Amino acid sequence: MTRVASIPLQVTMASAIQRAQADLAVTQQRISTGKKALDYADLGSVAPRILSAHAMLARADAHAATGDQVSTTLSIYDASMTTIDTATGSLRQTLMQAIGTGQTTGLQAAIEGAFHSYRTSLNASERGVALFGGGQTLDTPFKVDQLPNLVGTTPASVFTNDQVKATAEVAEGQQIQYGLLASDVGNDLYLAFRSLAEAGTFGTTPTAAQSAKMNEALTYLDSGLTQLRTAQADNGLRLQQIDTLTQRAQDRSLLWQDIVSKNEDADLAQVAIDLTRQQMVLEASYSIFAKLSKLSLNDYL
Repeated sequence: MTRVASIPLQVTMASAIQRAQADLAVTQQRISTGKKALDYADLGSVAPRILSAHAMLARADAHAATGDQVSTTLSIYDASMTTIDTATGSLRQTLMQAIGTGQTTGLQAAIEGAFHSYRTSLNASERGVALFGGGQTLDTPFKVDQLPNLVGTTPASVFTNDQVKATAEVAEGQQIQYGLLASDVGNDLYLAFRSLAEAGTFGTTPTAAQSAKMNEALTYLDSGLTQLRTAQADNGLRLQQIDTLTQRAQDRSLLWQDIVSKNEDADLAQVAIDLTRQQMVLEASYSIFAKLSKLSLNDYL
């Protein structure tokens, strides 16, 4: 019995089925990955532009992450300096009252409490890194832990920080120096505490020598608070600058993400339509091929 469907026709139909299968496989792949192509070679002429967009996206993300980290550090700086300001500002008021009344009851406790806040804040750390230490991140920036131990000291003997201030790139080609040093922030306040330590323990009524030391300490407190507040104001301005640059980096990241998405991500709605259509085409091809394979001349006699 002679078949109507010739070998060439069968070959043509088989090729058509293979193409339909290949198209369906690509569409299923797009459904599963959400991408237009498996690799950059499949993207053709737009591949170099996409690679460039990925590089720009990576830099924007890096700048945004750096900005967030620096912003956190600056916030810790601000909190530490606020604690010192509050403690030493309160001590200044107590000291002025003692000088005015000639009574020092409770002054010793106020001094020791303020010194503890001062020392603890200058030794603040973030993830084990001493923030006020400069390049000496593993050392304690202010190493004297007891008020009486300040007697006879010098700034060089109590501050262990170096002069290296941390910097970071938070925008393309823009380096920001943001690090603070314990000796820059707290030098004059240290001198105030040293004067009070040299006065000895305060009782109810100060001696003449203690009164002189109290006045000396008050002078250092005034200059120390000015020094501290200047550093804090500068820190606040840097924080605003960093936050602005970080927001810009995040905006750039969103822009590059959009560019990458438009060129790499598949239109899933269209892909779903294509999937349905290709499945129908493939099923129809199977059906036609089966019918053609079974036809003979008897069907036309």
